[in-house]
Amino acid sequence: MLPVMKLDDAAAHLEALGNPTRLKIYRALIRAGGAGMAVGRLQDRLKIAPSTLSHHIKSLVVVGLVTQVREGTTLVCHANYEVMRGLVDFLAAECCCESAESGDAKSAA
Repeated sequence: MLPVMKLDDAAAHLEALGNPTRLKIYRALIRAGGAGMAVGRLQDRLKIAPSTLSHHIKSLVVVGLVTQVREGTTLVCHANYEVMRGLVDFLAAECCCESAESGDAKSAA
């Protein structure tokens, strides 16, 4: 079982994804699957200037949402699915837990 994500880590991940350009990049990498996507292909697909793309990818790498691997002369980006699942689990962990408590309080009254 994976450790539960800390609030500060979840906030950092969500902050990184809160930028529309970074969210587009991340979604493209999620769609690419385990093979990832070369930075050049990502740039062509999303029509983002190289320096802007590099800046946004760096932000995603710093918080652990994206990893990069050099394959020869090509830099390939991969979504970090373990971190993504941890964030989704963090967001869903306490889903509706208070509605069950309020239901118990109503039935006790």
